[in-house]
Amino acid sequence: MVKFGPPRINRAWRHAVAVFVVLAIHQPASAQLAPNTAPEAAAGLSAKTLALAKQKMVVAAHPLAVDAGLEMLNAGGSAVDAAIAVQLVLNLVEPQSSGLGGGAFLLHWNTGRRQLLSYDGRETAPAAATPERFLKPDGTALPFRAAMLGAGSVGVPGVLDMLERAHRAHGKLPWSRLFDPAIALADAGFAVSPRLNALLASEAGGASAFDATSRAYFFDADGTPWPVGHILKNPALALTLRALASGGAAAFYQGPIAAGIVQAVATPGPTPGGMTLDDLGAYAARERPPICTSYRRYRICGMGPPSSAALTIGATLALLEPFDLGVAPMTPRALHLIAEAEKLTFADRDRFIADPDVVAVPSGMLDPAYLNDRRRSIDAARSMPKAEAGSPPGVPQRRSGLDATVERAGTSHVSIIDADGNAVAMTTTIEQAFGAHLMTGGFLLNNELTDFSARPLDSQGRPVANAVAPSKRPRSSMAPTFIFGPDNQLQAVLGSAGGSAIILHVVKTIVGILDWHLDAQAAIDLPTFGSRNGPFEIEKKLAGELIGLQLALYGQTVVTSDAPSGLHVIIRRPDGMLEGGADPRREGVARGN
Repeated sequence: MVKFGPPRINRAWRHAVAVFVVLAIHQPASAQLAPNTAPEAAAGLSAKTLALAKQKMVVAAHPLAVDAGLEMLNAGGSAVDAAIAVQLVLNLVEPQSSGLGGGAFLLHWNTGRRQLLSYDGRETAPAAATPERFLKPDGTALPFRAAMLGAGSVGVPGVLDMLERAHRAHGKLPWSRLFDPAIALADAGFAVSPRLNALLASEAGGASAFDATSRAYFFDADGTPWPVGHILKNPALALTLRALASGGAAAFYQGPIAAGIVQAVATPGPTPGGMTLDDLGAYAARERPPICTSYRRYRICGMGPPSSAALTIGATLALLEPFDLGVAPMTPRALHLIAEAEKLTFADRDRFIADPDVVAVPSGMLDPAYLNDRRRSIDAARSMPKAEAGSPPGVPQRRSGLDATVERAGTSHVSIIDADGNAVAMTTTIEQAFGAHLMTGGFLLNNELTDFSARPLDSQGRPVANAVAPSKRPRSSMAPTFIFGPDNQLQAVLGSAGGSAIILHVVKTIVGILDWHLDAQAAIDLPTFGSRNGPFEIEKKLAGELIGLQLALYGQTVVTSDAPSGLHVIIRRPDGMLEGGADPRREGVARGN
């Protein structure tokens, strides 16, 4: 087994790093990031310890979901079996982030066959959707929250069809068995967590932002969120899960459950819903080729379009390859170089990447000669202004316009390795916390269509690649990721929540593991940082004043962010042991045996 470089940094080093970054950067209020990030940060941080296991491990955003996944693994189930059980329980206990009403991307590694597959369960726009879906009559874009709330933002859910397809190929336990933990919890109830309570309490508009069904579920008669520890039952979801356990995905995309979705999105709102039973019946998850790139002799593999993650992460790492980022974490020079590379790759991401079934994505975004040319824009001593998109090989003659997509933080990530060494990295979402704030069948519906650009044309009249179109999948930043060693053995399983900042979180973690030799928990615990082709963003709670001052010497404009990650990581050690880390910014855990 190939080692991850020198001995990785342990808890003592983590403490040293924490001391180094303990003071917050002081920025004027005008320099802060968009306030929509605040609710996801409301629950704060809690210390997590590194988990160890001999054979199998599950890391997810809630202990009950992790327990469900481990139950499947201990019963002889596969990594996919465990992922399905985890997702179903997350739908119940972390409903604000993912569920049956949303979509997901899933990477699967079959160690016996040496086979890597990726599954696209991204939502699609209804057939009636038009490019002007989120424009006001005067042609200007609707405010994000007006677009988000209600029927017009809901895409055709894809997660269940994707999971059923993956189960047919990789499952070991019966489909119905995977539903048992979620059904039992929906019937008996679960304790409202601090994070769920905090997110409901910080929701703009309070209970009035939700439709009648979800309002009655999440709030008491006075419109107050259920308190922490309140036992919340979901009999409607239990009924839905029983129907799906016996009827499979077909019971979701046709029949009473599908009719309930159509009825829920028929409600009035600032944008029309227009979803039909035909839209649901026509949905099909896709198996797509994964995208792999090399970095420091390792192979980094992820999800291709309509996710922008693997292309953007791969290009960022390729730009960084010639630079020495040091072995000490979080040096200002390393942070500066990472941010400069991210500016260049986000410029290309925003211009060129969209649903490949509708838009031709340039073939050469990872072309070495192209990236060598782009690297010349990186000054190791000085920050560049906002980067412009390049001209990668295969770019269409008619270039795409400047993008106007607003991608909000939310989502959940699951990392699993089973007893046979097979692995799943799955990132799953309903987009903004609580999605469209519409509930049917005990689950929330997504607001994923706001991941399209609100404006179909830019100021110069050029069409935007990520504009709304019928049956199109919105661009995503979800980044389920595998790291393979030089011997092609799986070394790490990771991914994160966090909107478009997912890309920054995953880059940070890969650099933490491969360059700074951190263990799984230490890499997660590092402050979130990076640039989405704008200012240098660094986590407010953990950001170091000294780091901010030193980055200013590079010309970086530093702003603090409350936008949380949701990183969940498993690393296979040289001795074969598994180590797992869960994000302290969320309520998840890493467990195994």
